[in-house]
Amino acid sequence: MSQKFKNIPIKVIPSEPEEPVEMESVALYASAKKVYPRWVTGRFTQWRWFWLVATQLFFYGVPWLKLHDRQLMLFDLINRKFYIFGFVFLPQDFVYLTGLLLMSALGLFVWTSIGGRLWCGYSCPQTVYTEIFLWVEKWVEGDRLARMKLDNGPMDFRRLRIKYTKHAIWIAISLWTGFTFVGYFTPIHQLAAKVVSFDTGPWETFWILFYGLATYGNAGWMREQVCKYMCPYARFQSAMFDPDTLIISYDAERGEPRGSRKKGDDYKALGKGDCIDCTLCVQVCPVGIDIRDGLQYECIACGACIDACDSIMDKMGYPRGLVRYTTENALAHKYPESQIRKHILRPRVVMYSLVLAVVIGVVTWSLLHKVPVTVGIARDRNVMVRETDEGLLENSYRLQIQNTDEKPHRFTIAVHGMNDMRVLTDHGKEVEIPANGEALVAVRVQVEPQNATRGSKKFWFDVVSVDDPRLKVSEKASFIGRK
Repeated sequence: MSQKFKNIPIKVIPSEPEEPVEMESVALYASAKKVYPRWVTGRFTQWRWFWLVATQLFFYGVPWLKLHDRQLMLFDLINRKFYIFGFVFLPQDFVYLTGLLLMSALGLFVWTSIGGRLWCGYSCPQTVYTEIFLWVEKWVEGDRLARMKLDNGPMDFRRLRIKYTKHAIWIAISLWTGFTFVGYFTPIHQLAAKVVSFDTGPWETFWILFYGLATYGNAGWMREQVCKYMCPYARFQSAMFDPDTLIISYDAERGEPRGSRKKGDDYKALGKGDCIDCTLCVQVCPVGIDIRDGLQYECIACGACIDACDSIMDKMGYPRGLVRYTTENALAHKYPESQIRKHILRPRVVMYSLVLAVVIGVVTWSLLHKVPVTVGIARDRNVMVRETDEGLLENSYRLQIQNTDEKPHRFTIAVHGMNDMRVLTDHGKEVEIPANGEALVAVRVQVEPQNATRGSKKFWFDVVSVDDPRLKVSEKASFIGRK
């Protein structure tokens, strides 16, 4: 410091204390509020119950049906055979599972492009079982207001009795669902006898309880949370939507400004729209959204809000359709709603439909021409080639022949592909295999030495049914010649 400023006193001014900063906490997770859907009736509710009954009759009923003295649909994992409506599939028929998955995916794409999330609203297992559990809840506890009053009331004996009754019914439905699910993998008649005698195996017990617990938790407790946060379909459905996709919409142009009024009032003179702001569309929504806020990914297109709004419109003497199935373009008056059907066939839908038709055609043709015989070939590795007493070269094989038909067949084994070939079996000229049975056949193939030079030569085994020549399978093999 210079001498000039060395002895000048410095006055220190104390700074004012800083005001405390108020910290604002931001919640990264919003706790879900319980949704109390109000019961509603109407044409779309009837359709939901129709599909509910149809899907559950199929799920609960099919395992008990028989065809050819065998369960109509059975996935026998132990024996690696899958019986589906008279067809028998083996692990090597995995291509059919691929075709089924492709058909399901493409069918969902087509349907979503045309009708939005109608699958979610009417046939999805989560929606179906939630609807069943809600019906039980309404039957035991009462409708929306009664349930809300019960949950907000004291924990007395009446509340405990009602709650335990509801959950007991839920658990019974869940366990029956788990039992039925396992009945698709273990013959359900045998499984029923084991359950009655408390003799189920550890895996059967585990899957009955696991699937029952999943049904109880998803349909009874999580409900709409599964659709909102767990289901991936709600997230990528927008990729299949376009302005001509059928969606549930609130006609804001007609309904706004909303407001309450008495029946018979000249509400248009008061500057009000058709919406009386009764919030009934919100009260009946199973996922707890307000359809008047526009299209939302949580909407499962169940149509409950349409039934609720139409009932109010009927009471007020207004035209139906304030909340309705429509398209974005129709709502924007780009074409009248009477022409919605004409806009179904558009490039996206046509493309999905053509690919779906091709897959269905290929799978159907393959199933109709599927030969119920499979042949597996294994070479005897101990002796590659040997010379017989007659001077012939001989290779040994094991043929695993599976008859997946519902009746027994007798088969002959022949070979072709090389000159002067002979085939000998330990079973004689014919091999008899029972229905859905198999046989392991030891086979020796003999060839003249001049026809089997060094290396391997390709030839074919021909397995043909004696009683039905249409059942023929040719499998390629290789013959090891002289070293």
